[in-house]
This record gives sequence, C-alpha cells and structure tokens, in this order.
Amino acid sequence: MDHLIEAIESKQNPSVVGLDPTPALVPAQVMGAYAVEAGEYVEDDDDNLAATGAAAAYFEFNRAIIDAVADIVPAVKPQIAMYEALGPAGIDCYTMTCQYARENGLYVIGDIKRGDIGSTAAAYAKHLTGFDGADVWHEDAVTVNPYLGSDGIEPFTTAAQEADRDLFILVRTSNPSSAQIQELELNGGTRVYEHVADLVEQWGADTIGRFGYSRTGAVVGATHPEEGAALRARMPHTFFLVPGYGAQGGTAQSVAGMFDHNGSGAIVNSSRGIIGAWRNDPRYSETLEPETALEIVADNAREAAKDMRDQLRVALA
Repeated sequence: MDHLIEAIESKQNPSVVGLDPTPALVPAQVMGAYAVEAGEYVEDDDDNLAATGAAAAYFEFNRAIIDAVADIVPAVKPQIAMYEALGPAGIDCYTMTCQYARENGLYVIGDIKRGDIGSTAAAYAKHLTGFDGADVWHEDAVTVNPYLGSDGIEPFTTAAQEADRDLFILVRTSNPSSAQIQELELNGGTRVYEHVADLVEQWGADTIGRFGYSRTGAVVGATHPEEGAALRARMPHTFFLVPGYGAQGGTAQSVAGMFDHNGSGAIVNSSRGIIGAWRNDPRYSETLEPETALEIVADNAREAAKDMRDQLRVALA
C-alpha cells in the first residue's frame, strides 16, 4: 500500500470518493443533454442510444467531480456495477473514468468485488496486470470477495505483486445482513469475519512495504466501529478500506479506531454524501443549463469532500 499511503500523506486526507453514478444522482438535464447528443451518432437502436447517452452523462458527471476534488482527496473508487448496467458503453465510461482520475494524480480503487477460482480468477486479475502488457483498466487496486478461499485469492495476490498493485478483500462489510454469515460463531468462539481477517493478514505477509502494510488490504465497514477497532489490533499489517461513511451512518468518530496510533492504516469512503451533495443546493433547478448544473455538482462535491477531510482530521487528532 506504499503508493496509497504516500498519496494520503501528500493530501493529509485519508478519504476516498466513490464514483457511483446513477440516473438519480446525475442531474436530469445532464442525462437529457447527452441522450440527445448520442442520438446524433447512434442510429436505429433505441437500447444502444439510451445506454450511450447515459454513459456519456456519467463520464461528464465524473469528470466534474474529479476536477473538483483532485487537490483534496488522494483516491477515487468507481463501483463497476453502475457502469456494467449500461453494457459496452458503460464499460468504456468506467475505463475512461479510471484513466482520467489517474491522469489527475489520483489513486484508483476499482470496486469490482470479484470472487472465482482457477483460470476465471486469473482472467479477473487482469484488472491489475492488464492484457498483453497494456493497462486497459487503469486501476491501482481492486476489491475481492474471499468466499471461495485461497483459490480465489492467490491469482489476485500474484497479479498484484507482478504489477505493483493492491487488493482489498471483504472482511466485515457495512450492510445490515452481513451478520447472517460474517458473525457466525466457529469452534473456539471465533467469528467467521475474524477467521477471514486472520487469513487476509496471512495472505499479505510476504508483501509488507516500507510503511508496515502489505498489498493485501481489508474492507471493514464504518458501521461496525467496535469490531473495526478490534480488527485493527488483530491485523497490524493490513490496510483498511472503510465504506459506510455518511449516507450509511458512519462518522469520523466511528472510524477513528480503525486507524493505527500514527493516524494511518485506513482510508474512508464516501459516495452519495459527496457526489450527491448537490441535491441539497437551493440554487439547483431542472431549468438550468447542463453546464451550470455540473458546476453546482462540482461546487457541492468539493465542499463535501473538504468537510469530510476536516472531520477526519479532527477525529484522528
């Protein structure tokens, strides 16, 4: 995690913006404007037209946010499902977003949550190594589901080492129903998520960098502050990606225990709280021009990102 930690230190800000656009989060006039534009070059295919217009709107939305926050945050985390929903045009938007973020000096966490084995896992791990030497995804790290055990993880750890990239493996997630599996008690009293935590620490043991953290990070939800603090002690060499801040109820105070004694060891994600902050701006109306609407999106994203940064600084002080 050396590259990520350096980026965090350079901004003095352990936060990451989730780029998860949906039609509800992108201003209506922006969606409409790019639907019209798409109609100028997509012919006789209404389905492709709609997806192409949405993908173009998503990219302009993402670009406005990246431009607004690039000097504040060290990283972004696009969720690939939002883009895959649009088909091929959405995948193009995803890779363009990742590339644009990289070009603006941001560390990119591809939230892909892959989980498979053998040749399939190795193919998914091309997100890290690229194809035939070409960096087609423009990601610095990806998220992985460990449900299939080491068979599903080793192709990713190998790829991460080869490409000098990182992983974040699901350990204790922020969704309410995670308890159905993650809190099950094993023989000896250990919970499933604690056992997974031990495996993640073990899987990264051979890749510890100069800041004391391995390439193999953990996803630990902000909605579980006590468990997160206990996992911090249990996983001394594992860097945390902490979702659930803001809209899901996590606060700067609730995540503070997931950092180490130096105020490092974690990065906290906010998605809707930043990219959707414009919806509370009284200046916004659907009668605005698309360019003006995007300016309001950018203004609010910047202020929300600064507020999150400042709250984390206070909590970690």
